[in-house]
Amino acid sequence: MRKAGPIKIEPFRHPITVDPQYADKTWKVLEDAIREIHNQNASGLSFEELYRNAYNMVLHKHGPRLYDGLIATLRAHLSDIAGKIEGKEGSPFLKELKKRWDEHNKSTQMIRDILMYMDRTFVVQQQKTPVFTLGLELWRDVVVRNSKISERLLSILMQLITKERQGEVIERGLIKSVTQMLVELGHSVYVEDFEKPFLASAAEFYRTEAHAFITTSDCPDYLRKAEQRLHEEQERCLAYLDASTEPKITRVVETELLRNQMTALLEMENSGLVALLRDDKYEDLSRLYSLMRRPHVDNGLATVRNMLCEHVKEVGRALVTDPERTKDPVEYVQALLDMRDKYEKIITQAFSDDKTFRNALNQAFEHFVNLNPRSPEFISLFIDDKLRRGIKGLSDTDVEGVLDKVMALFRYLQEKDVFEKYYKQHLAKRLLSGRTTSDDAERNLLVKLKTECGYQFTSKLESMFTDIKTSRDTMADFRTKLVEGGRLEELGGIDLQVQVLTTGSWPTQAPSKCNLPRELEAACEAFRSFYLSTHNGRRLTFQPNMGTADLRAVFGGGRRHELNVSTYQMCILLLFNEQDSMAYREIAQATEIPAPDLKRALQSLACVKGRNVLRKEPASKDVLETDVFYFNDKFTSKLIKVKISTVAATKEGENEKAETRQKVEEDRKPQIEAAIVRIMKARQRLDHNTIITEVTRQLSARFVPNPATIKKRIESLIEREFLARDENDRKFYTYVA
Repeated sequence: MRKAGPIKIEPFRHPITVDPQYADKTWKVLEDAIREIHNQNASGLSFEELYRNAYNMVLHKHGPRLYDGLIATLRAHLSDIAGKIEGKEGSPFLKELKKRWDEHNKSTQMIRDILMYMDRTFVVQQQKTPVFTLGLELWRDVVVRNSKISERLLSILMQLITKERQGEVIERGLIKSVTQMLVELGHSVYVEDFEKPFLASAAEFYRTEAHAFITTSDCPDYLRKAEQRLHEEQERCLAYLDASTEPKITRVVETELLRNQMTALLEMENSGLVALLRDDKYEDLSRLYSLMRRPHVDNGLATVRNMLCEHVKEVGRALVTDPERTKDPVEYVQALLDMRDKYEKIITQAFSDDKTFRNALNQAFEHFVNLNPRSPEFISLFIDDKLRRGIKGLSDTDVEGVLDKVMALFRYLQEKDVFEKYYKQHLAKRLLSGRTTSDDAERNLLVKLKTECGYQFTSKLESMFTDIKTSRDTMADFRTKLVEGGRLEELGGIDLQVQVLTTGSWPTQAPSKCNLPRELEAACEAFRSFYLSTHNGRRLTFQPNMGTADLRAVFGGGRRHELNVSTYQMCILLLFNEQDSMAYREIAQATEIPAPDLKRALQSLACVKGRNVLRKEPASKDVLETDVFYFNDKFTSKLIKVKISTVAATKEGENEKAETRQKVEEDRKPQIEAAIVRIMKARQRLDHNTIITEVTRQLSARFVPNPATIKKRIESLIEREFLARDENDRKFYTYVA
């Protein structure tokens, strides 16, 4: 049996002869088939036979003939197509172009299938353009970029899009098919042949429209139109343009309608940004904000923010410098709070709670609130009013809201130490008179101040509350001792209430002289003996100018009233238990009350309508040393309890304000010196300007020191040998250990 071996194929012994006309004949068959395909008569063709013919041509090295013949055939066919398209106008032109494009696409796919072997071998080897791509390029060059077709195509597309912008209905599908064709021919074809002219045309259209809008519309209408145009272009891109066009056309609309018209738009009289802010047009402001924040509206939000800041400053300056506003501190601060609420609401609702806008608002408020040097005093007076009588009936949440708003104003103050002085005075009056409506609210505010400014700011304020509580306990012990010792008669029937205050924790008061009635003097001495017996080494000084009293008074016809008066007024009224009339000088001699306080007390008792417990002759509003006062037996009031308020001081009040300011300035000196020493101890050697900057930075939480004051404190420290001037450079200072 023979072994199986490899099969050997012998070559043909006779050479194969090829028909010299083979290439021409075969190409003729393929050319005719291509023409039939272009004429939409491909149903009778044998694609298998055609594929084999094309295969054999490539196999027999006739690839160049096949490839070049294809180009010539396609070019001739497309030239005929271009002629047919040229003959159309308007919408039929686009329909014809679309129809021929669809046919060409379908035909090219069939031709590619027939010539697939050429695509895979000859085209790859010779680095030629593939058949289908070749069909696209020839369509581009022969049809689309035909000078007559390209100009007409662009003109018709621009006209249709302009008509749509003007409100007419167009065949969107037709435009979409054309733009898709351009994209399929290559994105660069879409960009160069359509997109660039489209964007230039849009820029011209919107430039013209912007000028028309700006002269015929107010700001809100213009914004609505601009917003609508942006929406339309976005929707247009989705409908029949390439997605890559959307950001570009959006930029054109933003540039022409918004960026280039921004200044004119925002400054429109009676409808621009200021008018929208003034009239609380939240919807329009929100639209303005969203449009101005768009990426191609350069500095849009910054411009709006700066205008908002300047507007708030202008409104605020008018408020804080208005003489009518400053007459009533409570109304003044309430107006500031209302103004802040207004713009806070605008920022929250219209400006998306933008932090940069909130910072601009705070900057504006800080600017104008500090223009009025009495703002710290007025804010303290507002708090005083609210805590004495203004928060009755409010829930804890509402009270918290009021205090938070006031604290927002407090943060704007540069002179927080001035506020502290006044707040301390007002708190003292509330605590001593027992007229605070809520201890919780008082302590809540104290916590807020402590959080804002630190422990040292509130330490003395907290000790004031401690004194009041201790005083209550002391009075309870005092009464218990009197009752247990059977000495209650020492008070002479007087319900004595004494509040013992720690010196240094409370606002300093100049000692006041006043001759108290015998009964009250005896009661005070009883308390003095009790207190000093339990607190060795302490001194007790009574301050009648800070006290109040309740008197039971009987008028003509047996009318009884309970009068709430100051201690000074009480001393005056008790003199009339023994006589019906007294001259001013007699009252002054009997009471020894300081003249300014005496005149104010008498004015309150005799010159205020409805509260005139005394009569004055001659009748006038002012109290003179020649006046005579009579007990007003005919006094009547619908109220059983009548409060006789002391007439506010005028000139004395101004002196008091000047004195408060002087105290603040004196208190600042050691703080400035302490800051200078801290800085120099850490740095050892510094120049003058750096010290000014560092001291200002460290103290800005409480006040902004004057550079001239800092310089004086430096000189003082040099005199006391804490600092010394540098011998080599007089602009520098050195720390002396």
